Order: sequence, then C-alpha cells, then structure tokens
Amino acid sequence: MVLSKAVSESDMSVHSTFASRYVRSSLPRYRMPENSIPKEAAYQIINDELMLDGNPRLNLASFVTTWMEPECDKLIMAAINKNYVDMDEYPVTTELQNRCVNMIAHLFNAPLGESETAVGVGTVGSSEAIMLAGLAFKRRWQNKRKAEGKPFDKPNIVTGANVQVCWEKFARYFEVELREVKLRDGYYVMDPEKAVEMVDENTICVAAILGSTLNGEFEDVKLLNDLLEVKNAETGWGTPIHVDAASGGFIAPFLYPELEWDFRLPWVKSINVSGHKYGLVYAGIGWCVWRSKEDLPEELIFHINYLGADQPTFTLNFSKGSSQVIAQYYQLIRHGFEGYRNIMENCHENAMLLKRGLERTGRFDMLRRFGWIEKVMYQLDALPSRLPPPLPPAPLLAKKKSELETQRSVTDAWKKFVLAKKTNGVC
Repeated sequence: MVLSKAVSESDMSVHSTFASRYVRSSLPRYRMPENSIPKEAAYQIINDELMLDGNPRLNLASFVTTWMEPECDKLIMAAINKNYVDMDEYPVTTELQNRCVNMIAHLFNAPLGESETAVGVGTVGSSEAIMLAGLAFKRRWQNKRKAEGKPFDKPNIVTGANVQVCWEKFARYFEVELREVKLRDGYYVMDPEKAVEMVDENTICVAAILGSTLNGEFEDVKLLNDLLEVKNAETGWGTPIHVDAASGGFIAPFLYPELEWDFRLPWVKSINVSGHKYGLVYAGIGWCVWRSKEDLPEELIFHINYLGADQPTFTLNFSKGSSQVIAQYYQLIRHGFEGYRNIMENCHENAMLLKRGLERTGRFDMLRRFGWIEKVMYQLDALPSRLPPPLPPAPLLAKKKSELETQRSVTDAWKKFVLAKKTNGVC
C-alpha cells in the first residue's frame, strides 16, 4: 500500500520560488500583508524589483561614493548592527570617530596644540553638519546680543544663490533670514564683496562654498576673510565664516595645499565636509569641525547617561549605524595623504578630459543637466531638425542671446527624444 500526503503550504518553499503562489499573486503595495511568506520568496520579490534601479557604479549624476574595497565592505557588514550612539557599549567605535575628527581637523589646519583634541562630530551627511554649524552660529550670536542688551529675534545668514538646498532648509527650519548674493553671467559663485555689503549686525555668519554644486568652483574664502577683517574692525560685529566644503574639503588639501580657505584664515570658525563624497565612503557620513571649543556653545551639547556614564552628544539624529564611521577610518588609514592625493589627481584628470571633450563640441560652456557626451550629440544630429531657421547677423549681444536660445532648443529636443524612447518600448 502506497501512502501519500498532500503538499502543505509551508512545503512550497522548497520548490522553485517562481512556481510558488507567492509570486503568482500580487502583494499589497501600501499595506502590510496579512500572512507570512517564505524568506526565499521575500528575497526574490525584492531583489527582482530592485533590478529596476540604476547601477551605482554607472551613476555619473552624483558626487556620492559608490564603491569601496572588499575589506572595507567586510568591516561595514560586521558593524551593521552596532548603534553608533551607544558610546559605552561600543567604545572603540567612539574612539575611531574621535580619531577621524582629529585627522580631518588637522587636514583643515585647525590651530591645535600637540596634545589638544579637536572639536567636531560625525553626522549623517553634510546637511546635518550644516544644520549643527548654523545652530552654533545662531546661539553664539544670540548670546552676544543678549549680553549687549540688544534685540536677538532677527538673525540672518549671507550666502551665494548657488548654495545647496540644505542652507535654505536651515534658514526655514530654524527661522533665520537667508540673504543670497545673486549670480551674474560668467561668475557663478558668491561675490565676496557683495556678500560683505549684505552683512549687518544681525548676520550670524557668511557661508562660503568650497565646491559649488553648479560647477564645482571654489569660492574665494581668502578674499571674504580679508574683507570681513576690515568690516569687523570697523563695526565690532565679529561676523564669522562657515565653509561648506561638502565637495571640496577632501580635494583642496591634496590638489591645492597652498590655497588658503580653511582654519588658516582667522574668521573661519567651522567647516563641514561629506565623507560620503570625496571622503570615499558609502552614503551616510558627514563631518563638522569647529575651530575651537569657544565656537561651539556648551548649552547645545547634551549629556546623557542612559547606560550609566556621561555621554556628550551634539546631533540632530540619535540612533544610527556605526558602519560609515568605521569605513571612514578605514579609508583615512588605508590611503593616507599619498593615496588620497593620487585618487584626487586621477579624478581631476578625468574631469579635465571630459571638459575638453565638451568644449570640443563647440556647443556648451559647461556641463548641463543631462551629462552631455559626444555620442549624444551624434544622436541629436541624426534627428530631424527642430531648430528655428538661422537668424541674420546681429550685434554681439543679440548673437549671445541666439546661442542660448539654440542651446535651449537642443535641450528640448533631447528631452522629447528621451521621453519617446521611454514610452515607445515594451515594458
């Protein structure tokens, strides 16, 4: 007699995932499913959907690092379950963070004694670092105004119109007036002279950008410092500088060591940098360092003792993973100054090669939104012309305008071409 039994639902996990009922019926998109599914099915469903994401290694539209060495990947995975904020539980991670802060502070020429430790903190990214630096400036300004018996309810901050959106967030979230120096044709960064003209007694700081998001250009922090030196001597306001070095902080020290933009300038009081950009770490790590302890008001630092010992903390976030801090330390000791310099030189050479290729097309002054390359230009040339007929010769000003119009027309044609490609295929 042959005994047989029906296959239970739980047994289906041993068969091909693609033959199971878990991939033959749709999962609810915005509600938690009523029932459990096998781990193999859950993995396969998510993995297949993620295949529609782009390949990070091919992402040329972002500064953020997309590759690290396998040895660092191992360290990241080994620490992925560690909570960075539990300093007593993970004291070595805390020590590695402190080492990173000091290495970066020395890289930025902080005026530290031989046995003096740097003042700084690891953050989720430069956005959080900028929020913290802005809060420190606001509180120091408020304290000074209160001591002088003056109003302290209308703080402002001066930046260029090319700043990243996190500065606008800071101003809106923390009720600070944002004064932006307008850009002009041919000059796409903040003009230090116009910035200092905007400074008044309510200015908590002037923010300079080392590596503009628009074109990567460094603003002239040295000139800004010198102009503020004169104005501060005349007014007694003591207006400081913050340098947003999110992109350039891990470039300038290695490619342009003679450039004065950091703590060598006396009015630079704090600097932020993105470890997950040219610091060469996966997304999730930024740094903010201050010139001295006096530049970070003590009342902004919280002291907690949840685990039995004093833990000072100055962050907007609380619990977060330790992996990126450990990865940053790995990169700093793995590459050292020599390694970072070699990598940045290689990045610079690649950028110049791309720049020359773009200039050779004769059509663009700077890299625009879509990552233009010669291949795209050939594709555009093969399309039916959508450009207006050539304009008759005109004065130089009119000629410049027609070039801009032509450039916009080419951009519009490319947008239509891309949309047609996306909608005409089989999904």
